[in-house]
Amino acid sequence: MATVRIPQQNRVIEGPEAIQDFLAPFNMTYRHWPLEDRVDPDARDEDILAAYAAEIDELKRSGGYVTADVINVNPDTPGLGAMLDKFSKEHRHTEDEVRFIVKGSGLFHIHPDGHDVFAITVVAGDLITVPAGMRHWFDLCKDRTIRAIRLFQDMSGWTPFYEAGGVHDDYIPMCLGPTFVQSGVAFPRTRVG
Repeated sequence: MATVRIPQQNRVIEGPEAIQDFLAPFNMTYRHWPLEDRVDPDARDEDILAAYAAEIDELKRSGGYVTADVINVNPDTPGLGAMLDKFSKEHRHTEDEVRFIVKGSGLFHIHPDGHDVFAITVVAGDLITVPAGMRHWFDLCKDRTIRAIRLFQDMSGWTPFYEAGGVHDDYIPMCLGPTFVQSGVAFPRTRVG
């Protein structure tokens, strides 16, 4: 399940209800959907979309999304470095960013106006919605693998609009598990997300 870290507060938030409560004031959604026996995470895109059709349809109704697809990224993905560079810098979108993680993991850093930056490590089963206009950036975790259902409000997808003076360079672009946090070195001189 997801973990939220707030480096400036040396705070970690775990558990679906606690994460939902924390994200609600930022107009963000977090849910954990079932994975067991639903679909093989390596199945065809069409099979993954069919397995989660009911949840996707509900999100479309409630969020005004018009299309869904599946993104599949791994270390062998052509142009992976350029793709990651595009989204690992602080940016905004003109529409929501919605991801349901089917396989792998990633790290969203969120920078709400007037609030501390926080990081959300997402893993298989996690659904997150970053609202339109919210400053954020994204990195893959160590295995550089993620497969996710994406939903869009506009058929053309979205384009990142970069922030002048973005703070992304002040944060370590990696997922850090509980062992790192419990080691007592969770927040060194450079901020950890």
